[in-house]
Amino acid sequence: MAGRHRRRSETNGPVKESPNLLLYRKMERIVMHMQEEQDGVPIRTVKSFMTKIPSVFTGSDLVNWIVKKLDVEDQAEAVHLGSLMSAHGYFFPISDHVLMLKDDGTFYRFQTPYFWPSNCWEPENTDYAVYLCKRTMQNKARLELADYEAENLAKLQRMFARKWEFIFMQAEAQAKVDKKRDKVERKILDSQERAFWDVHRPVPGCVNTTEMDIKKSCRVSCGDTPKKRKSTTNGGLDITEEQIEPEELQKQVTALQKKLDKHHIKMSKIAELLMSYSEQFGDYEPFLSPPEPSNPWITDDSSLWEQDKMGENREIPGRRVRKWGLSFDELLTDLAGREQFLKFLEKEFSAENLRFWLACDELYSVPLKDVESAVQEIYSEFLAPGCPSPINVDSKCQAIANKNMEKPNRYTFDACMEHIYNLMKSDSYRRFIRSQQYRDMLQTKKKSGAGSDKQWSLVPAALGGRNLVAKLPSLPNRNMDGEVLGELSSSGNQWSLRNKQPSTSAASSSSDGL
Repeated sequence: MAGRHRRRSETNGPVKESPNLLLYRKMERIVMHMQEEQDGVPIRTVKSFMTKIPSVFTGSDLVNWIVKKLDVEDQAEAVHLGSLMSAHGYFFPISDHVLMLKDDGTFYRFQTPYFWPSNCWEPENTDYAVYLCKRTMQNKARLELADYEAENLAKLQRMFARKWEFIFMQAEAQAKVDKKRDKVERKILDSQERAFWDVHRPVPGCVNTTEMDIKKSCRVSCGDTPKKRKSTTNGGLDITEEQIEPEELQKQVTALQKKLDKHHIKMSKIAELLMSYSEQFGDYEPFLSPPEPSNPWITDDSSLWEQDKMGENREIPGRRVRKWGLSFDELLTDLAGREQFLKFLEKEFSAENLRFWLACDELYSVPLKDVESAVQEIYSEFLAPGCPSPINVDSKCQAIANKNMEKPNRYTFDACMEHIYNLMKSDSYRRFIRSQQYRDMLQTKKKSGAGSDKQWSLVPAALGGRNLVAKLPSLPNRNMDGEVLGELSSSGNQWSLRNKQPSTSAASSSSDGL
């Protein structure tokens, strides 16, 4: 038997641990307890007509043993557990190729440990061809090939046509060795070998338990060490179980919770939100609507970039002021908006919140050599006991900051920064939008820029948006010399050309040319 099949150690060097090795070891411990003489499954020799069937047990005896020894309450669960073990080849029905457990009088037999899956068997097609060819030489009804086995034999014969004679000679040699064995021993070995091939070449429609999971194979190939295991007692049996650390369990719970909290939005809802966003922000997009001043990317005017360098003397466009009311982030990302918000907070005696948030935000771009000193300065000014500008944070954030100060880095104040951000967004920002200071800025910009803003939209009029064509200004029509001959104007969706009377010089030049 040892020469018929080759294990992985004989073909690919040293044996690597299978990803399912922990599962195999657990099932093998249960099978070993099943085969105990006193407390195991009752194994006997059964007479059937003129023959004897050695070393068998019934499916009902095995189910009763599982229920009693493994503390399984449900009979169906015991049958399911037994079917899983049978599918891996630890025991098998003596008269059926389908490896499953039935709770009746069907006879089963235990597999020899030599053929257990923990030995990392990798049988080749040539071994399977030798086995099927040997079965055809033995004139026994119990060894006749099934339909699917006959088809496999024909395929293998075509595949190995050039060396089929060598395969046939091997099958003959093995058949001669089998004839020299005792009759009872030969029956048992034949059934065990058939069960081995039922596991590795299963009946069509049955699950192949020897197929390797790609994720487990990758973990093994990367050299992951097996997790710690502990031994527990279950109904008098010592079964090895996997021990998972509490931190790993917490990570799994957190990941599953995030999946449950993830919202799935329909495509129609996404399109509706996109149209609403375009309707809201289309008026503030410099590439779609003319900015104040003009867009420096398409013109030579760079005053848009230079206006933030003018300090308090700069003129803030009305469109820019209105954008601050869209969200708190729009206010913080605008330099002028931050200045106006800081003035408002100074009136309310809470300007230290914004100054702390800006200092923490600037900390992300500080050179690495200056990070520790910058963190110490922020802590001394806003969080240290007796600091000159204490901020409004709770005890939890304060404790986190104190602990992070042991090893200061760019992210020392992340908890405090998030707390202050939410505080300003939910309280100070709302009061700023409703304040008289912001209203006065809006009114001033509306009076100074009345009629100058062109309203643009990304949403077509057919979909409920404003008509883009109707908002276009009149376009001059010029000749090749650059003179204005007329204007293209729009009325609704119709375009018309209003001709302009040529100048006297232009008329005289044209007559001279004639």
